[in-house]
Amino acid sequence: EVQLVESGGGLVQAGGSLRLSCTASGFTFDDGAIGWFRQAPGKEREGISCITGSDGSTLYVGSVKGRFTISSDNAKNTFYLQMDSLKPEDTAVYYCAASHPYPRGYGCSTIYEYEYWGQGTQVTVSS
Repeated sequence: EVQLVESGGGLVQAGGSLRLSCTASGFTFDDGAIGWFRQAPGKEREGISCITGSDGSTLYVGSVKGRFTISSDNAKNTFYLQMDSLKPEDTAVYYCAASHPYPRGYGCSTIYEYEYWGQGTQVTVSS
């Protein structure tokens, strides 16, 4: 059974940084992918970043490109989302999700099916 546990959310001032962690169990990253998603109050869930295990390809949505960095520690089966230059509009519940198996050579996508989800962690950015 795949389980994902996020941590690292909190309250931060605009311009600050947070690092979210997602620890996976029962999941083989080598042929999978990890995505980060967020959902703000009253808005639809949005895929913001992903990384593939087969070739390490990454993707960022335009609103976070240049500010957020996704990474993996394969030995720990833990995945990170480093968030810098945070803005109030980044306020949301952030989720990590896993896709397995993920097709090799497909390129990273947050639109592809992610079957497993964490419980979410709240990120609040004050102005």
